[in-house]
Amino acid sequence: MRTNHFGMADSGWPGCAKSLKGVILDLCGVLYDSGEGDGVAIPGSIEAVKKLKESDLQLRFCTNETQATREKFVAKLRRLGFDISVSEVFPPAPAAIAVLKERGLRPHLLVHDGLLPEFDGVDKTNPNCVIVGDAAENFSYQNLNEAFRVLIGLEKPVLFSLGQGRYYKETDGLKLDVGVYMKALEYACDLKAEVIGKPSPTFFRSVLNDMGLKPHERAHHGLLLCFCPHPPLWLLYWAVVQKVLMIGDDLLNDVGGAQHCGMKGVQVRTGKYRPIDERHPAVTADGTVDNLAQAVDMILSQRGH
Repeated sequence: MRTNHFGMADSGWPGCAKSLKGVILDLCGVLYDSGEGDGVAIPGSIEAVKKLKESDLQLRFCTNETQATREKFVAKLRRLGFDISVSEVFPPAPAAIAVLKERGLRPHLLVHDGLLPEFDGVDKTNPNCVIVGDAAENFSYQNLNEAFRVLIGLEKPVLFSLGQGRYYKETDGLKLDVGVYMKALEYACDLKAEVIGKPSPTFFRSVLNDMGLKPHERAHHGLLLCFCPHPPLWLLYWAVVQKVLMIGDDLLNDVGGAQHCGMKGVQVRTGKYRPIDERHPAVTADGTVDNLAQAVDMILSQRGH
């Protein structure tokens, strides 16, 4: 008698919610829409976050937000009504500072004024790299040209981009994101930027490490006896058990980035979502839901809550 192994496809959305240990949420476009003042909470999202926190799931927030320090950003979210702490939020700037220290780099900053305090303790004299973030109105010709001159003058130019989004949504419409300006500097200097933030696998892994979780695990599920061959063949089958789920509005950076790390990725039809996302040639969400509230209700229903 022989014994063979074969893999069964992992459970799809929403069935994968049964085995989850943690959920990662994007912020802008999922919890709230940015805009004048603090922006506005997306209907149902405050209660959805509360439900997740009251469940047995770990919860983290993964964002490419670079217009404010982490502390000020979380304070804004709390004013909107969200029960979120600083330690639960993972933006790119702190990760970038760690990279600068590890590699002994001194940055020229092309970032939003609100993010500058994050870099107060960083040596910026005689810069040997450039960091570009969502600088909004600071993306002037003069400022872009200054960053270009720093890079082009280096023997080994290094460009860091805090995310690579193409656009995001504010209450008055879509806005160009950092990825557009990153690409301009890449083209002008004939280099490839190092992305710190989504969809970087390193960035996602830092969140998973904080949760103490792997994106999925392989588990044996049983034996099947097949009488077709001679002698009979025992088949030991296993399934991929999903442990962490990402929910975002950005198909490429949220969903695609999470899937590349072994997580499931669910897209919400809020924020920057467009119907054409559901026909994307390269990235297909594991699930698409109307909003975060619907996603959370589906997760908790699968878990018997």
